[in-house]
Amino acid sequence: MAYNLLKGKKGIIFGALNEMSIAWKVAEKCLEEGAQIVLTNTPLSIRMGKVEAFAEKNHIPLIPADATNVEDLNHLLEESMRHFGGKIDFILHSVAMSLNVRKKRSYDDLDYDFLQKTLDISAISFHKVLQCAKKLDAINEWGSVVALSYVAAQRTMYEYNDMADAKAMLESIARSFGYIYGREKKIRINTISQSPTMTTAGSGIKGFDSLVDFADRMSPLGNATAEECAGYCICLFSDLTRKVTMQNLYHDGGFSSMGMSYRAMHQYNKSFDTEKD
Repeated sequence: MAYNLLKGKKGIIFGALNEMSIAWKVAEKCLEEGAQIVLTNTPLSIRMGKVEAFAEKNHIPLIPADATNVEDLNHLLEESMRHFGGKIDFILHSVAMSLNVRKKRSYDDLDYDFLQKTLDISAISFHKVLQCAKKLDAINEWGSVVALSYVAAQRTMYEYNDMADAKAMLESIARSFGYIYGREKKIRINTISQSPTMTTAGSGIKGFDSLVDFADRMSPLGNATAEECAGYCICLFSDLTRKVTMQNLYHDGGFSSMGMSYRAMHQYNKSFDTEKD
């Protein structure tokens, strides 16, 4: 059901790859709610994914850009404003990658070149997006910028590795830049700490399906889906959340407030029963 929450608003969505992507679901929801959008991803991701077909089907501009490259970001913002005939109202940053995770390097045996790439792609790129937008004065007053985070920024999560450091930095950037951008331009910046979600990137992490199951058992409402996360993003892009900024907002079915649930404990106890057998 659509509510026209974004009627007349214009935005940029980073990171849509295929139907499994949260950014893809956000793009769909933006269109349902009356927004005009521009899609962007790296040239490699565009070739690997299905976003080009999505853009063509919905008559949406798709502008390739490396979120770690300032020249690419300036070009993206300038072309988006040219397309819209003015400033934008919202941005979704859904960009993350760790070579240490992909190469199965443990946290006490990191490749530091990989770590630099993790931080640049998954966190510093967010600062670059914000800084480029501010210097170009690309976002309307009371605009909204949202980045996707995860509870590993606050808690140790097995095998999440250096991505936890990146998410902690991402949330810090939202607070630090949120103060400056809010004070000067009334633009709000927030992060959403989403449930583990079976995206293409997530499904490539060893044991990720077990993490998804554990989080679902722990959460009183169950895991939040990609589509439900898209709905939350829409709320943050809309005028209904004008005074929400510099926040890390948990969208995880209650997982972040739990210690132990009945379902998780029941499964834990069953493991002992199996061992006895």
